Amino acid sequence: MPKYSSYTEFITAYKKEEISCEALVQYYLSKIEESKEYNIYIEVYAKEALARAKALDDEAKRGEIKGELFGAILSIKDNICYKGKGVTASSKILEGFNSTYTATAIQKLIDEGAIIIGRTNCDEFGMGSDNSHSVYGPVKNPIDPEYVPGGSSGGCAASVLADTCLASIGTDTGGSIRQPAAFCNLVGAKPSYGQISRYGIIAYASSFDQVGAISHEVSTVSKLIEVMSGPDTMDPTTVQHASIDRKSPSDRKVKIAYLDSTLSSEGIDPIIRDDFSKLLDTFKKDGHTVEAVSFEYTDLLVPTYYVLTTAEASSNLSRYDGVRYGHQSNDAASLEELYTQSRSEGFGIEVKRRIMLGTFVLSASYYDAYYTKAQKVRRMIKDRMLEIFQDYDYVVLPTSPVFPWKIGSHDQDPTASYLADIFTVLTNLFGGPSVSIPLFDESKRFRSSFQILSSPHLDYDLFAFAERVQNKILH
Repeated sequence: MPKYSSYTEFITAYKKEEISCEALVQYYLSKIEESKEYNIYIEVYAKEALARAKALDDEAKRGEIKGELFGAILSIKDNICYKGKGVTASSKILEGFNSTYTATAIQKLIDEGAIIIGRTNCDEFGMGSDNSHSVYGPVKNPIDPEYVPGGSSGGCAASVLADTCLASIGTDTGGSIRQPAAFCNLVGAKPSYGQISRYGIIAYASSFDQVGAISHEVSTVSKLIEVMSGPDTMDPTTVQHASIDRKSPSDRKVKIAYLDSTLSSEGIDPIIRDDFSKLLDTFKKDGHTVEAVSFEYTDLLVPTYYVLTTAEASSNLSRYDGVRYGHQSNDAASLEELYTQSRSEGFGIEVKRRIMLGTFVLSASYYDAYYTKAQKVRRMIKDRMLEIFQDYDYVVLPTSPVFPWKIGSHDQDPTASYLADIFTVLTNLFGGPSVSIPLFDESKRFRSSFQILSSPHLDYDLFAFAERVQNKILH
């Protein structure tokens, strides 16, 4: 059991003087030391975290417990900038790089009293579904170290599960928060596209990437996302409204849709299928309307996602050439060799695979056949989802069609990992929010998880409902 499963639990204990920020940082640092075998942290900010904790405790002694997240101890993914600290996206090409500024999302958390305890391992540039594609080696799942923790934010999920922090801040391009949360029996959420600034986030696919959070409770994840949300002049894609004014009563009965292709999907584990069917019955028993809806694009979700994200990755990662910044080869005899060798040495195999695929689909001969067609399909997917949300409040889906696999078992078949994203990429394609919640079943090491989706920018309606589901329906 975690020392504190929610921020509310911590701050209540703090106000009763049962714990201090400094003592909690010391506790988490000891847990980081104990969990080194899982390869979770790339860098631990022990000195800085303790100094900030002491400062917060001093403020509290003066009667100044200020900030929405006073004393919340967080880890951050190694693709999020934090001034004066290293950030490498778990890639050799950024080895030794230190950030000169702090990401907007992280600065907002700090401004509200949060403490950053360290940066966590991830799939290189966020490209992966099992956190095995990292220059620092794979992250191991604390439930069973022979198994993957999910990806690309596997280090984030493992850091929470190993009780080394209250929550973790990661990024979600096609499920990179929700899938590792599911693999580690945790809650993970991504907000609507544009809800949180991407300034200070190392880009993978700019029209898909979104900052989110992982923790034990929906209430904590929701609070973190709420603090990080809002417009930012440094990111013109951020929305200009807080989207909090339409928060609905948490006890109202709602209309829930599930995609008719979900239960018939060939790749879904029979246990997950049965658990999802039981979940639908649970919603019905609680008085909600639950209906199947047709969705003809299920088989196109993964291909569309990978065509578009690899194309954007090919463009975004072109800046790492060994000249402007990034790893520089020492053996190049010409400029062309410098580019080639620097990128060949700096990028890992999965990043190279996706850059090559993205370059191919953007090439003059194949642009219309792949990239243009994928953009059209993305629009069709979005239109269909918005059509569904005209009649229903939420859509529910399994988070992953499979349970965690053993480390290394997918190394020779990358498409097996890609297909594990079939249920998570949907929300990134249409830009809506999604919360992944594990089913409460202590008899299982690896639990089934499901996600709840809503229409874009109704995030707090979604979080209010998800919190009720976790606290009242599943327990």
